[in-house]
Amino acid sequence: MATSSVSERPIATPPEAWPALVRLARLAGRPLERFLHIEAASGILLLIVAAVAMLWANSPWRESYQSLWHTPVGIRIGSFAFERSLEWLVNDGLMVIFFFVVGMEIRREVHEGELSEWRRAALPAAAALGGMLAPAALYLTFAHQPQLRSGWGVPMATDIAFAVGVLTLLGKRAPPALRVLLLALAVIDDLGAIVVIAVFYSSGVALSGLALAAAGFCGVLAMQRFGVRAKFAYIAPALVAWAGIYAAGVHPTIAGVIVGLLTPVRAWIGPGGFVVRIQQQLEQLQGSARTLPPEELGAALDEVAAARREAVSPADGLIRALHPWVAFVIMPVFALANSGVAISVDALDADSWRVISGVAVGLVAGKPLGVLLACALMLRLRIASLPRGIGARHLVVLGGVAGVGFTMALFVAQLAFADEQLLAAAKLGILAASAAAAIVSLSLGRALLSPVQPPDAARTADEAESSTVL
Repeated sequence: MATSSVSERPIATPPEAWPALVRLARLAGRPLERFLHIEAASGILLLIVAAVAMLWANSPWRESYQSLWHTPVGIRIGSFAFERSLEWLVNDGLMVIFFFVVGMEIRREVHEGELSEWRRAALPAAAALGGMLAPAALYLTFAHQPQLRSGWGVPMATDIAFAVGVLTLLGKRAPPALRVLLLALAVIDDLGAIVVIAVFYSSGVALSGLALAAAGFCGVLAMQRFGVRAKFAYIAPALVAWAGIYAAGVHPTIAGVIVGLLTPVRAWIGPGGFVVRIQQQLEQLQGSARTLPPEELGAALDEVAAARREAVSPADGLIRALHPWVAFVIMPVFALANSGVAISVDALDADSWRVISGVAVGLVAGKPLGVLLACALMLRLRIASLPRGIGARHLVVLGGVAGVGFTMALFVAQLAFADEQLLAAAKLGILAASAAAAIVSLSLGRALLSPVQPPDAARTADEAESSTVL
């Protein structure tokens, strides 16, 4: 057998790099790489950023925090000028990407996930609905005054990053089926929050803006029908849709959701086609790799890249590409911009305390109450059944984890309250309630759930529990 020459062996560093510095960079990057692969990493980062924002807003440098997010940014072309604050850019610009990913995740779940069959979707759908109605009702119980009622949508949403992080911290006590149930609940919960934002937290709708938005969405669909596969080409009609939604008076993040829902969820060639195309390229290249001209090698690599891109659906590819940016850049920046609340107990009037109480009770008590009552009703009517490995105790933990509302709750609060003092009170209620819900959920999980048992024993225990408790 012929041995490979030294020049054909894989090299550890690029030709221009200094090996010592490359080894040092890799050594320093390993802890960060391990951290980013932890499921709870995004929630941990959000917690750290929120703490930094709170400390900054209550420090001697509090003025710099406010001035930073009120810094004007924009573009000017001739007589045309578009200028907004940095906070607006984060909440109405960057968060569109977050909602775009949410829209794609909803579409994927409906196509092939937990929401693809009504029997599997019935339980998380009921849990999500109950988990939205009960917090809103409890909020209005505490803050029923006319000037405070607009905040009823604040405690309705679950923060999926924090919630999954809490389950991850429970380790083997949280079975995979519980995580799947939580993800399905959170997806439907996000969909409900999106509907609430579009219907109840949008100003008067301008038909001209809707016409422009419709043109953008039709552009996306038309490009799909023409077989356009370059993802960057869709940015132009998506921007048109965003501008139309914004001009219509609807919150522009809704444009991100709709474009996400329009993103195809079916692969062109799939895994099988990918394998076939790669094999064809290898057969063509075999035996001629040493003398292959650069242009032919480039053409072959283009074919490989196209096969790699089309092996998964556009939605899957975009979710995979954007998820790290959303989880570790966009959401932390949003948390930094919106979590800085100056705490002054003396400045909190009666209305502020009502908002804080309504939001806190809605999240900590309303979420688990709504989730458990809705699940109990669905199980009692035999419309839905518990997933294998899930018992009543798991549903109690699920309800507690659902009370961790952060990103979406802060987002809705920005839309619900124009008064700065009431907005600060809502943010304070969200942060305190989310921390309390996380602590309570962890405590319940450690008290009620046992580490995963062998399959036969776990099935017997859960079947006996579900038949007696619910």
